[in-house]
Amino acid sequence: MAGVLDSVNQRTQLVGENRLELLLFRLRGEQIYGINVFKVKEVLQCPKLAMMPKRNPVVRGVAHIRGGTIPIMDMGMATGQAPIPEDQINSSFVIITEYNRKTQGFLVGGVERIVNLNWGEIHPPPKGAGKENYLTAVTQLDDKLVEIIDVEKILAEVSPVEDTVTAGIITEEQTEKAQRFRVLVVDDSLVARKQIQNCLQAVGFEVITKNDGQQALNYLREQAEAGVDIKEHLALMISDVEMPEMDGYTLTTNCKADPRLADLYIMLHTSLSGVFNKAMVEKVGADDFMAKFSPDELAERVMTVVDQLHH
Repeated sequence: MAGVLDSVNQRTQLVGENRLELLLFRLRGEQIYGINVFKVKEVLQCPKLAMMPKRNPVVRGVAHIRGGTIPIMDMGMATGQAPIPEDQINSSFVIITEYNRKTQGFLVGGVERIVNLNWGEIHPPPKGAGKENYLTAVTQLDDKLVEIIDVEKILAEVSPVEDTVTAGIITEEQTEKAQRFRVLVVDDSLVARKQIQNCLQAVGFEVITKNDGQQALNYLREQAEAGVDIKEHLALMISDVEMPEMDGYTLTTNCKADPRLADLYIMLHTSLSGVFNKAMVEKVGADDFMAKFSPDELAERVMTVVDQLHH
């Protein structure tokens, strides 16, 4: 598995081309699941787990890896399925990921391979199925359905994040100002959309939400075609990077290439951490970039943007 993550530099080339790489894995049955390689730091045989008192049952223990202590969550259990049996833990794998500025591991049955796909081939999950609420997307591969897991939902359940803004961070004057503006929020994770929406509404903004880049672009183009001045209509757009149908980078590139939308201030807001983001943001022409998810920082950054653009 060592070679799985050697391709960081090649991966950066995928940016703006609406492509992604998925690490495919299994839990206990035949179903194949996917997680974006950008989030994955390493994959290893499950190390020895130490028990933690008062832990969430989904956390099977903590592992000491590279000088740090990392919680190891059972991915199956976290998505409402059967946990990996105790006697199989040693032969299972751990996918170490970095989400929302924290490192965590997910216990899975087996790791398959990495595939390179186009976001256009990734679709929202079919409506109505029970466990679908743990998926952000699905795709077909070799006639099999690959289910892409909503890790942000799992993390929000296991260790909930605050989505309220600390009192006193935003002044009354700023709140009054915010009430005159709308913000477009684009994210394929329902949990992430809600977190951002709650934070911005607390500041006073009116919030419009879309589930993926294609939906957002259609909405913006409809506004432009109706003769709406996009800068008057929206204070800014906050977009996730990884979304089905069209990713945030491609959305940004499309907006900046359309003279009617080029002036819209775009902040990419992503649970991807890492060094390659600054270069990517510049490459696609976004105005700003922020790692998820700190309500205070988000509120302050958005207010700063509004203050700069609308004196």
